[in-house]
Amino acid sequence: MSDVEPDCPKRMTFGPCGGVRDDASCELDERPCPFTAPDAAAVAWPDAPRASAPPASRLLEAAARGPVVLTDLTIPPYDAAGLAAVTRTLAGSCDAVLVGEHQNRPDFPPTLMSALVAEAGGVPWVTLACRDRNRLVLEQELAGLAVAGVDGVLCVTGDGRAQGVRPDVTQVFDLDGTQLAALAGARGHAVAVPEAPAAQPRHLRPDRLVEKQRAGAHLAVLNHVRSADEVATFVAAARSRGLRIPVVAGVAVYTDERSARVLQNFPGLHLDDDEVARVLAAPDVREAGIEAAVREARALLAIDGVAGVNLSGLASADGELVGAQVKAEIGTRIREGR
Repeated sequence: MSDVEPDCPKRMTFGPCGGVRDDASCELDERPCPFTAPDAAAVAWPDAPRASAPPASRLLEAAARGPVVLTDLTIPPYDAAGLAAVTRTLAGSCDAVLVGEHQNRPDFPPTLMSALVAEAGGVPWVTLACRDRNRLVLEQELAGLAVAGVDGVLCVTGDGRAQGVRPDVTQVFDLDGTQLAALAGARGHAVAVPEAPAAQPRHLRPDRLVEKQRAGAHLAVLNHVRSADEVATFVAAARSRGLRIPVVAGVAVYTDERSARVLQNFPGLHLDDDEVARVLAAPDVREAGIEAAVREARALLAIDGVAGVNLSGLASADGELVGAQVKAEIGTRIREGR
């Protein structure tokens, strides 16, 4: 698994990542993504598929019974008290929280994040990115997360670090997300992997997700797309190619211009621009944003093969706690069927 694509700045083997721009260029520079060549095919996972049953996980067990809500944990950096307050605010409105690996600011290490979330009453799914850690450190984190009692890990290659954020520190990319998923699965973790249905090359994305399943993934978390129909088309294509793991679809959460623009400006993500305009023009933007997210969630949950939704985004420009209150209200309405 060392056949690194020489023209990929992230040194990926099992690309493309989710950060390919609409013009097929790399998010890190202007070069074309090497995995988008006209004759490119999804890179096959070389080993036999993992046949073992998924490990114990509260989120996976809930997804087997019915729709689940996974909510992004947006928190102030290096702030244990703030993390606890956000986690407690979300309690009861979701089945688990997704702890991100932000590319625009460092934070506590994943093992500590998992312990702090669990201590505050949350069910942690922790993102592990290959951007800032070599294989040895990733193996250490996986061992530590097992001790900390993480419910699962989301294995990603990782976005390039934001401009001006620690330019003096090398970005590692020793592994890519698919290789990390295999490593995490072999260590006994419940493993989620991302996929970006709207990112180029779109026709390869269903096959790529199936290869991640073959590597050991137990759950797929999709990036934002413009419509539920796009998700339905993607999931149907992936199922026809052999996808069996549950799929969690992304729901865009925004209640003001800043929280909307953060999602609109991210490579590989697409929002319904007309819907964004309607929300931002509403007399009560907060309520309009909540209602839009609930509508999107209901449409996604009606799709055959979608086992849950991921409430994703900044949610509010008024701070992390206000954003958590918005997500908690959305999650509660979804779970109560309002």
